[in-house]
Amino acid sequence: MWKKIREDIATAFDRDPAARSTLEVLTCYPGLQAVWMFRLAHWFWGHHLPWLGRFISHIARWLTGIEIHPGAVIGRRFFIDHGMGVVIGETTEIGNDVTLYHGVTLGGTTWEKTKRHPTLEDGVIVGAGAKLLGPITIGEHSRIGSNSVLLRDVPPHSTVVGIPGTVVGKTETILEGGKINLDHHLMPNPVAEAIKHVLRLIDDVNARVDETHAHPSGKRTKKEKQLDEDIKHEHDTLDRFLGGGGI
Repeated sequence: MWKKIREDIATAFDRDPAARSTLEVLTCYPGLQAVWMFRLAHWFWGHHLPWLGRFISHIARWLTGIEIHPGAVIGRRFFIDHGMGVVIGETTEIGNDVTLYHGVTLGGTTWEKTKRHPTLEDGVIVGAGAKLLGPITIGEHSRIGSNSVLLRDVPPHSTVVGIPGTVVGKTETILEGGKINLDHHLMPNPVAEAIKHVLRLIDDVNARVDETHAHPSGKRTKKEKQLDEDIKHEHDTLDRFLGGGGI
């Protein structure tokens, strides 16, 4: 038990650059406190004392703002950063070295008493506010963007964003020496990428039309030049918008 507690404290230092001292981690990190109380609740749950397990998880929720059902299965070096509003359902399975941020829900989608909550494989990172629903599997070392909603399986080493969640890229091993990549802002925008593809198709069509209706003398009329300027202006406006600069 003490070995796991020391490992949990070391994990907090590895995953959170704000951690300054062991005393601070012990007393001011609700994510760790919730995990420790979960382990106690899980022990009672596994020894046929379900009410006591649920009661301990209820106390943990009141103290930390994190609700972990005692029936869940959680691996080593699990870290919840900040943690307020995290909900982990009964049949959830979490591997080693997984990180969750505040507001994450690992929820169920059926009344049947079967496997109805997500499985997170080793090294998964789930951003703030993300909702993972149903008996889906998130492949190892995948990164789930903040506020995404996942309803289907995710292959290993994937980057997922959006509602519903869409795989938009591949990730390398996120954990190196226990530390995670904190570049959460470097996430692709699938909507912007789709619009860019459509714009390129439109430009191609316009170029083909221009070739078909080219002026015999090769000179462009004043109206055609004005049209070119308008198109360029619209392209500049869209580029600014897709880059986050607004209209």
